[in-house]
Amino acid sequence: MNIPTSILQLISSEQAYHYNIVPIKVTNGAVTFLSIDDSNTLKQELEIILGKNVALRKEKKHIIDNYLAKNYRQNQSKTTERLQYQNDFLETLLLTAQDIGCSDIHFEHYEEICRVRFRLDGKLKEHYLIPLEEYPIIVNKIKIKAGLDISEKRLPQDGRITIKVAQQEFDIRVSSLPTLYGEKMVLRILNKDASEIVLGDLGFTDTELGVYKETIKNPNGIVLISGPTGSGKTTTLYATLKLLNDTNTNILTIEDPIEYTLEGINQVQLKENIGLDFASTLRTFLRQDPDIIMVGEIRDVNTANMAIRAALTGHLVLSTIHTNSAWATISRLIDMGIPAFLIASTLNVSVAQRLVRKLCDNCKKETTLTKEAFPSNFKVPDKITSHYIPQGCNICHHTGYMGRKAIYEIIPITKDLITHIKDNVLEIDDYLKEHDIHTLKDNAQELVFKGVTSVEEVYSLLTD
Repeated sequence: MNIPTSILQLISSEQAYHYNIVPIKVTNGAVTFLSIDDSNTLKQELEIILGKNVALRKEKKHIIDNYLAKNYRQNQSKTTERLQYQNDFLETLLLTAQDIGCSDIHFEHYEEICRVRFRLDGKLKEHYLIPLEEYPIIVNKIKIKAGLDISEKRLPQDGRITIKVAQQEFDIRVSSLPTLYGEKMVLRILNKDASEIVLGDLGFTDTELGVYKETIKNPNGIVLISGPTGSGKTTTLYATLKLLNDTNTNILTIEDPIEYTLEGINQVQLKENIGLDFASTLRTFLRQDPDIIMVGEIRDVNTANMAIRAALTGHLVLSTIHTNSAWATISRLIDMGIPAFLIASTLNVSVAQRLVRKLCDNCKKETTLTKEAFPSNFKVPDKITSHYIPQGCNICHHTGYMGRKAIYEIIPITKDLITHIKDNVLEIDDYLKEHDIHTLKDNAQELVFKGVTSVEEVYSLLTD
């Protein structure tokens, strides 16, 4: 089932599904395909299309279906307008990635090979190998589309591409990085339409959703969402803005990049090369009569200070920060040099989140629980006797997982916690238990025991 990428890329996903064929080997320039039809007519047609000698090996349909599901993703879009890009590898690649739900595309140059990897459901998968001599041409095409300097190969660069096809438009954020053998390019696909994002569908429990909605009703203060890159923080922020957005409210955002567009919200794209950074833009925002301000990320002490100043002057500020837990956000702000009393008087709620893959309901398998499957310091509840493991089927492309779900840790800042912050208390486990506040670990283990996800998917969260 694990066919090398160099063989898989001989045909497109559309060709594989149209003809019900899978390439399995190349011998002396001749390609051998598994097929449900080994007729001479199909053989001749494939030879004309591919310009290579073809050998067909007949196989049962269910086996072909397994191979197709494992190795090729079907495009969601079937619009005929996309055919105009068939002669341009880069355009076809970008549209294919967007069609199959890819979040990032990695172009990588090594000593012997150049490859393209797609990030699907949070995991990278190799999709194409590019000849060494063609790699610089593709990199230059990307740079030209993104408005980057093609002569600059020694320094990192950032740009943006907008793709318009049929009735669809989407943006791609481009980042180049000089490496040992050549430039690495990472393209982040940004879905511009935020109309489908609903706060209640993201993964909050009913209790957490109620607490979160209460905290964002405050007319002033700071709402901070933390988590690693790619954990869905921005999606949570946009879902919050969508809930708060109405004709009586002036909402301003400063972002890098603008990942979604929302009607009725004034969005500003960060441009640090001309001095338009988070801190200076926030200073201007305060003269724009805002009600709600969203800052894409608190990266430094200047941005943190301006966010606190905005909260102190009667504005609601929403932002993200990179920490491992909701309580660690307070420590991070103190490390930046923000006085504890200012944090205590402005922070409304601290949220931490992660994205976990959900087990495929069609093929997940219940198995007897063993302590060896869990981290050594994890205490398994006595009443739990089984859990589910991934198997893999055609529906989930033999990954064992289908879709993702966010899990949250929400700590509203109460009077007791204000005292803890001022006293710089690092451990609040007893407080969380006393107030029945679920941590990321609590929610992760609940998903495991309910059969929503697997132990391996949340292993790091279960470790103390």
